[in-house]
Amino acid sequence: MRHGKKFNHLGRTADHRRAMLANMAISLIMHKRITTTLAKAKALKKYVEPLITRSKDDSTNSRRVVFSYLQNKEALKELFGPVAQKVGDRPGGYTRIIRLGFRQGDAAEICFIELVDFDENMLKGPKAEKKTRRSRKSSAAKAEAAPAAEEVKAEEAPAAEAPAAEEAKAE
Repeated sequence: MRHGKKFNHLGRTADHRRAMLANMAISLIMHKRITTTLAKAKALKKYVEPLITRSKDDSTNSRRVVFSYLQNKEALKELFGPVAQKVGDRPGGYTRIIRLGFRQGDAAEICFIELVDFDENMLKGPKAEKKTRRSRKSSAAKAEAAPAAEEVKAEEAPAAEAPAAEEAKAE
């Protein structure tokens, strides 16, 4: 029985899966975005997010634990350097998966997985101005508001011009 065994084996032996996820994690840390299948991306997300959380605490023990997973000094420097600085205040959710469609050869669902804080396009920046809503309802409301504005202007006009304004309304 396989009760409680939830992770995806990805059709590989344990050693092959561990090596593949380590290589993908190194590529993700070094390049900040990689393209892969959806199943592998979901497995990678579970693999790499605890490592990024561990990298927030830059201690010898943390470095050794992460190195036991990655086995790559350059990736370790990158993870504990720029990546840890950018995600320092983020409580979790360091990666984002965006689906791209289906691969032509085998119809596998393709996506890219990226580090959230390193995508300039998705970072919160100055928001565009809100455009005015153009619909019949709003134009009707404006039309009703326009005569009311003209009445206010007529009331404010000097007494000499007031009879002329009233005659214009009558017509």
